[in-house]
Amino acid sequence: MSHHNTAFHQLLKPLSRHDFERLAREHHHGQKLRSASRWDQFVGMAMSQLSGRQSLRDIQSNLESQRHKLYHLGAKPIPRSTLARINEKQPAALYQALFGRLLQHCKSLPGRHKFRFKNPLYSLDASAIDLSLKLFPWAAYRPDAGNMKLSVGLNHGTDVPEFVAVSDGNENDLVQGRRFAFPKSSIVVFDKGYVDYGWYKSLTDQGVFFVTRLRPNSIYRVEERRPVDRSKGLTCDQTIQLNSAHALKRGAPRLRRVGFVDRETGKHYVFLTNHFGLSAATIAALYKDRWRIEIFFKTIKQNLKIKAFVGTSRNAVLTQLWIAMITYLLVAFARHSARAGWTVQRIMRVLQLSLFDRRTLAEILNPDPGRSKKGEPQMRFAL
Repeated sequence: MSHHNTAFHQLLKPLSRHDFERLAREHHHGQKLRSASRWDQFVGMAMSQLSGRQSLRDIQSNLESQRHKLYHLGAKPIPRSTLARINEKQPAALYQALFGRLLQHCKSLPGRHKFRFKNPLYSLDASAIDLSLKLFPWAAYRPDAGNMKLSVGLNHGTDVPEFVAVSDGNENDLVQGRRFAFPKSSIVVFDKGYVDYGWYKSLTDQGVFFVTRLRPNSIYRVEERRPVDRSKGLTCDQTIQLNSAHALKRGAPRLRRVGFVDRETGKHYVFLTNHFGLSAATIAALYKDRWRIEIFFKTIKQNLKIKAFVGTSRNAVLTQLWIAMITYLLVAFARHSARAGWTVQRIMRVLQLSLFDRRTLAEILNPDPGRSKKGEPQMRFAL
C-alpha cells in the first residue's frame, strides 16, 4: 500500500510554510519564542477546530497522542500553558493576514450560483458571538451582556466568505458593511439592518447592485408602475423615489419596489433594489436565497469552535475566531479539490472522525472506492 500523509496534513497543504513564517515575523511581539512556535500554535488551534477539542488540556492531550503524526507537519505538541500565553500575547493580526492571503486563492475556486445571470452574487449579514461578562468583561456592550460581531459577505457561487470582519458587539452592522469593497456589477443581498440611503447612492455610483427589504414606514413617491404576474405571487413592480427629508439629504437614488406574497406562509414582502434589468420574480428569488448566509453562520457555529473559547483576552478570542475562518477556507479547498459534491458542513463532520487517518482526502470524501483515484495529486498553493 502506498504511503499517504494524514488527512490533516493534506488539508493544510494550501498553506505555504515559508510564507507563514514570513507573516509570523511581521506579526511578532516581544522576545523570541523558544519553547514553541507560531506554527505549533496554529497547528494546535486548527486541530482543535476540526476535532472538537474543548479546552487547552484537551488540545495538549490530543497533540501528545498524535505526536508521531505531527512530524511531517513540522510541528510538535505544545504545552497548554505555552499555548495559553501565545494566544494571549502574540498578535492575532497574523491570522487575519493569513486569512486574507488564503482568500485570494479561494476566489479562483470553481463554482457558480443557481441564477442565469453571471454577475457575482453575495449575501451580507452579521452574527453575534456571545461572551460571558464574568470571563470577558472587555466585551460588554450592555450592562448585562457581552459579545463580538462577525460580519460576512458570502459568495453564493463558492460558499466562500470573501469579506470578513470582527468587531465589538455594540458596533452597528453598517460600519463593516460599508467597508466591504464589493466588485463592480456584483449583486449584494442584505436585510433591513443595513438601511442607509447614502450607502445606497454610493453602491449605485460604484456600479454595485443590491436587493434589500423596504421598511414599512418609508416615505416615497411612485414614478412608474409595471404589470406583474400575480400567479407567481408578485403584487407590484414600481419605480420609486424615496422623498423623506433624510432620504433627500442623503441623496437616495431612484429605486425599484417589488411586492411579493409567499404562498406557503401568506406573508407579504416588499423588496427594494437598484437593479432594473432583472425580472420582478428574480428579485424576490434573490432575497429568498439570502438564507445561504444564515446556513453559513449555522454551519460554523455548529462545527467550528467560535462559541466556547480557550482564552479570555480579546487577543485570544480574535486568534481563535480568525483560525476558525482559516479552517473554513481550508475545508472549502478540500471540498472543491476532491469534487465530492458534499456541503462544507458534511465534510467537517467526516474530517472530525478521520483527521489523522493516513488516506487521501479524495478517498475520505469519496467513500465509493470506484470513484477514488489512486495517486491523485494533492493540492498545493503558494501564498
